[in-house]
Amino acid sequence: MEIIIIIAQLILFIVIAPLLSGLISKLKNNIRMRKGQSIFQPYYNLAKLFSKEEVVSETASWIFKVTPFIVFSAMLTAAILIPVFIASPLHRMGDFLALIFIFALGRFFMALAALDTGSSFGGLGASREMFISSLVEPALCLVVFSIFLQFGSTDISVFGAAHPVSVCSIVAAFALFMVTLAETSRIPVDNQETHLELTMVHEAMALEYSGRFLAFIELSSHIKQMILFFLIAQLIFPVNFSGFWIGWYLARIMIIVIAVALVEVAVAKMRLFRVTDFLGIAFVLGMIAVVCAVLGV
Repeated sequence: MEIIIIIAQLILFIVIAPLLSGLISKLKNNIRMRKGQSIFQPYYNLAKLFSKEEVVSETASWIFKVTPFIVFSAMLTAAILIPVFIASPLHRMGDFLALIFIFALGRFFMALAALDTGSSFGGLGASREMFISSLVEPALCLVVFSIFLQFGSTDISVFGAAHPVSVCSIVAAFALFMVTLAETSRIPVDNQETHLELTMVHEAMALEYSGRFLAFIELSSHIKQMILFFLIAQLIFPVNFSGFWIGWYLARIMIIVIAVALVEVAVAKMRLFRVTDFLGIAFVLGMIAVVCAVLGV
């Protein structure tokens, strides 16, 4: 039975994750009074990339070639730890802290691959990604710590079911939302739609990839985004996956999608050194969540 749940959950993440990115792009264009691309455009992009062959630099080593598969495998592993249908099928194998390490594994190999080709853009992107991750991870650890104080465990399944929404949960969800914007390369930290030298972060690291390699990296980014959306939704809109609540179960994800689209339209991309202020606020929110958890509110 667990095998069936794991396979179903992996298929769910692989199939649905690109749709969330398509919905965000569509909402952003509609808010800007533009027609924009279809919500299925990420699927078309992935299909096109999977049908093409890779072009690999002569200076690239084995690290460049294995990185897309490591990143994709890491995101699938992280997806299995998320409680979607019922309790996470493999929650005994890892908790929220393990999720942070899995994300860090993918980021580490992406940075290595970016440096591997010797491209100046890759080195620039890898340097910026490590700088941002050094700010993201402390805030994310505080969110985990507040969850531990509130629920008595860092196991994601402990808040995977319906539970009372406390002030601690709300503040932790806001901190996690800000971290999510940074982790998914979204405005105001990064901009997925640009390839300008002065603004690229994640896109610079993936610039040397093409074909199927790039498809795996893009699909991994979609899955990572869906994982973080589920965690935010479960913190602030807790509900069980059941027949009666299935509509609300999906609607709460749409609320996160709309919030991300509104932020991307309303806020300009920050200069790199202003990112410290943005993620500093996330860190402070994480501290407030910890204090609220200690006070029991």
